[in-house]
Amino acid sequence: MERQEIIQSSIVRDLAEGIMVIGSDGIIETVNDAALRILERERRDLIGKTFAKAFFTIDENDAFIQTVLDAVYQKGRQQESYLPFRIGETVKQLRIVSSYLHDGEEVIAVILVISDITELTEMRDAVRAMNTIQNLNRQLEMRNRVLQETFGRYLSDEIVSEILDSPEGWKLGGQKRTLTIMMSDLRGFTAMSERMAPQDLITMLNHYFSLMYEEIERYHGTLIEFQGDGMLIIFGAPAQTETHAADSVAAALGMQRRMKEVNRWNREHGFESLSMGIGINTDMVILGNIGSEKRTKYGVLGSAVNLTGRIESYTTGGQILISPGTRDAIRSDLRIARTMQVMPKGMEREITISLVTGIGEPYGVYLEEDADSELTAIKPQPVVFTVLEGKHAGGKKREGQLTAVSEQEAVMKTEEGLSVYDNLMLKVGEGLYAKVTESGQDGCRICFTSQPRGFQAWLKQIRQTTNAGAEGETGS
Repeated sequence: MERQEIIQSSIVRDLAEGIMVIGSDGIIETVNDAALRILERERRDLIGKTFAKAFFTIDENDAFIQTVLDAVYQKGRQQESYLPFRIGETVKQLRIVSSYLHDGEEVIAVILVISDITELTEMRDAVRAMNTIQNLNRQLEMRNRVLQETFGRYLSDEIVSEILDSPEGWKLGGQKRTLTIMMSDLRGFTAMSERMAPQDLITMLNHYFSLMYEEIERYHGTLIEFQGDGMLIIFGAPAQTETHAADSVAAALGMQRRMKEVNRWNREHGFESLSMGIGINTDMVILGNIGSEKRTKYGVLGSAVNLTGRIESYTTGGQILISPGTRDAIRSDLRIARTMQVMPKGMEREITISLVTGIGEPYGVYLEEDADSELTAIKPQPVVFTVLEGKHAGGKKREGQLTAVSEQEAVMKTEEGLSVYDNLMLKVGEGLYAKVTESGQDGCRICFTSQPRGFQAWLKQIRQTTNAGAEGETGS
């Protein structure tokens, strides 16, 4: 054997790729060790045999057979193919590159370079699968982010997360759960809304709600819905907690403290001051998705919700009233300003509600004493008022006399019989709304629930009248 042939034979033998040489008559002339290993065949079964006799018995490898036959008989340009090759139960992925051996112009043999790319294919498929999964994950994250950002403006983050995390979250249905319900309401807002431009009203409300929600979120509350100028919030759901009652009181105290910030902003923008009442109750409710398949609301139902609304209706501006159930469920120290016996509609007997002004550790949230809350005696000031029926002024106009006032309260004498928790509208400015908090022989104590335009000027005038009268008496 010539030196050049020895070198070529050595190169063919040691190549990692399989080499198969097939003559123009279809007889296999050369097969290196790599080709035998890839095809899992014996040399004696291939060398000197026609390609057809060696491989036509395996029907599953039609693609391999057709590729080789095309290369042998077409004698065209170099071709590259990727195809499966079955050996028993195993399927390999092969890369076959065909070229031609020439003797002058004549093609005398086909050279097949065979590579086993099974591992590369599996790796490629794995990479593709991983890329696909990553793309799907990115799409899912983007979808969830859009849903979170979109629906998060209409539902709380906790509710949206529960729906996204669980396919069951979309289904209608409910469960019984003990949790704490909070209701808030702005005092005198109905009358205020009639005096304000719609855009100003919405701007003011949006700012107010934004600050309130910060406190609700801080103490793990879930905002169920806005009810006009009011809010319905629950604590202890969707995520269950052992401290939902205390969390709700801390949130309520935080909300009342933020009202100074709200009103400072209102004054800077030429809006009226707001005051808010909050009622809280802890009891068993039905919690879940309520509605139809096309329109669903995450909410709470039950007599405990109704009682919360009744308790809230007893509040005046700046107050937080809690039910016995809430007070009993709280382990932290509570600062209670006073308690009241009330008979809410739908109850069979009186209950004791508590006016809360602070909660101890681990919260440490307290309302500040207002320096302007102390009543001062004034020269009797005639006033005309009506008793509100629901949200509307009804019945005849009545007369009374104010004998003491502060920024938040007044003492009024009247011959008309008034009951505690009666809602009044005094003819002051555009209508001064108040609630009777105490009633006795010496007069009624009333708490202002809204302060209309002209209130401060009116208050200043009656104080000046009192001071002028006192100075006149001293001079005489």
